[in-house]
Amino acid sequence: MTTIIILLVILVILIAWSVSIYNKLVALRNRFKNAFAQIDVQLKRRYDLIPNLVEIAKSYMEHERETLEAVIQARNQAQQAEKQAAAQPDDPNAMKNLMGAEQTLTGSLGKLFALSENYPDLKANQNMMQLSEELSSTENKIAFARQAFNDSVMNYNTYREQFPNTIFAGMFGFNQAQEFIIEDEAEREAPKVSFN
Repeated sequence: MTTIIILLVILVILIAWSVSIYNKLVALRNRFKNAFAQIDVQLKRRYDLIPNLVEIAKSYMEHERETLEAVIQARNQAQQAEKQAAAQPDDPNAMKNLMGAEQTLTGSLGKLFALSENYPDLKANQNMMQLSEELSSTENKIAFARQAFNDSVMNYNTYREQFPNTIFAGMFGFNQAQEFIIEDEAEREAPKVSFN
């Protein structure tokens, strides 16, 4: 009888320990998904600002149609990739697609701002200056949100890779998450948006 009680106690301890690991994995996964939701809010704000910026620039930069179209196309691709990543922030492929689309968009915006230096009237436009300031502020918020997301992903990945957590993670489908990292060193900087 004592042996049965000891085995039952050991079984209860093992079950409680397993439930604890599972619950911690769920909590960490939900934490990084929530952190991505903060990035999502700022990316959507950025995507909303870009068409207004291009519309103002269009009236001054009539000969730069190709650059303006490239910005809008890059924005649309980034917005599509963002929707896929927002639907599944734990999907590494969706995150990789978003990172690539964001790099393309940042490069296109950089070209737009570089060309706008040749148009003094555009630089002096009050609406353009206001939109540029809002975009710059949004870029900073994206950077902070991305850092919080990456920290959450790192905590989740570290916990899921530890033994014996890795066994439970594999059994219950807790896959490794992808950080939101800008690969190209030149792309790490937010586009300059000063029109002073």
